[in-house]
Amino acid sequence: MGRLGALLDGELGERQVWRFFLYATLLYVLPLILADFPYIDDNWRSLSAGTAWTGQGRLFTELFYNALTFSGAAPNIFPLPLLIATPAMAWALTRLTLHYYPQPTLANCLVLLPLWYNPFFLQNLSYQYDGPAIALSLVAVIYAITFRCAHRGLQWLVPAVLVALAIGLYQISINVFLGLCALEVLRAAQDKMPWARWCRLIGWKIAQGALGGMIYSITAYPFTDQTRTLLLNWAARPGLQLEINIGRVLEKVVLLFHGGFAWVFAVLALCALAGGVRLGAGLLKRRDSGPQKALMALVCLLTVPLVILLVSGVALFFRDFNEGARTLMGFAVLLVLLFYLSHLALAALHERLPLLLAIPLLAMLSLSYAYGRVLTVQKTFAASMLSSLERDITHQRSLREAKRIYMSVTYSDHWLLAAAGSFKQMPVLHYLLNIDFLMLAENLPKVGIANVVAERGRRNATLVGYQGYPPLVDSRYYRIYLLGDYGFIVMKEPAPIKSLQW
Repeated sequence: MGRLGALLDGELGERQVWRFFLYATLLYVLPLILADFPYIDDNWRSLSAGTAWTGQGRLFTELFYNALTFSGAAPNIFPLPLLIATPAMAWALTRLTLHYYPQPTLANCLVLLPLWYNPFFLQNLSYQYDGPAIALSLVAVIYAITFRCAHRGLQWLVPAVLVALAIGLYQISINVFLGLCALEVLRAAQDKMPWARWCRLIGWKIAQGALGGMIYSITAYPFTDQTRTLLLNWAARPGLQLEINIGRVLEKVVLLFHGGFAWVFAVLALCALAGGVRLGAGLLKRRDSGPQKALMALVCLLTVPLVILLVSGVALFFRDFNEGARTLMGFAVLLVLLFYLSHLALAALHERLPLLLAIPLLAMLSLSYAYGRVLTVQKTFAASMLSSLERDITHQRSLREAKRIYMSVTYSDHWLLAAAGSFKQMPVLHYLLNIDFLMLAENLPKVGIANVVAERGRRNATLVGYQGYPPLVDSRYYRIYLLGDYGFIVMKEPAPIKSLQW
């Protein structure tokens, strides 16, 4: 018991902190590694060993895979990239913990773990190609926050370069940087940083972010495809677009707060509120002048709506708004803010009470494993459909020798029957999965079929299905038509999932 008490209450060394984060981060991604499911874009990337990140403004992601595979492309080497990114994240979290708490305890480590245990980050990590690069963008952001050097020039330049690197790996990571900067301002006020230094800190963070954006604009951004830059243009009416997009994000975030998760996060929010009151009381005791204290309190108060806005961040203003969970990286910073303020409140009551922060972390870990099982179910279902299509096409000589077979994609929430119970109990799982189609044309080459392509433009396959032609193949999930030398695969509409009774 004495050894356990020392572990719970005692100061941890740097290596102990790193080991804790290494085990914790690996534990979180283990379900995704075991599922080994090629997720959406992974199918075409692995098919062609293609990259195409440079045209998306993510030059450093492409260079990362070129270097890691010792090639000019990107052969699929999963899970090696993730096994590299995860220990790197453990080191980054270690540095951030020592930055926040020079004499860290186990409870202090729990405060920063939500940067990785972000439920919506599971969708980012689902991509076997993009996931590790996005994780490394987080690493770069954290090192930009924690970098310290006596040389003034390096203190300005290195964090800016790291910010540019993070954006060049994944643009949305800028939201995490801005959110952590807001937390830096809040934490500095809590730690009684002198007024002049506190103001300089704000100026430094603004300058580092701006300089990082400039470095990105002259390194990776010029290689971005014009079609991509048009999609990232600001909306014609940004105010209205912002209101609409915020509503859409709220609809998705609320999916997380279901059942026990709602109670856990409600208690966490109450603890954070108490911590905020305690932080405010500390600001009132500062020796600064009244206007200085008032301004500092106002800035600290404004960090809360800023961090909330940064859940989706700059993407809210873009014309091509993506409401997928992978854009909600800023939710991790909101969780860290809640954990930080809760730690302030709980530590004031008893030194071991902050260990209760392990409960919401355990809930998020449980969600990761539930999501891993859903990926496994999706993988099994997709493999079954692929086998069925392969059998039907290869057994029909006319289909096997067709010049081209067009495949339609029918979107529905009712394909994955085996996960219906999980989706009902944890609605956020369906949002995280983000797969509402049965099969992609890019899957067929895995079984040696190269003449199937996705329908484009005229929606040939769908039109053929509606025009009453007799199908050559009529299976439970699809019909296959043949007109001359061209085939058409038309997916059927699945029946709605009813309550399962066994």
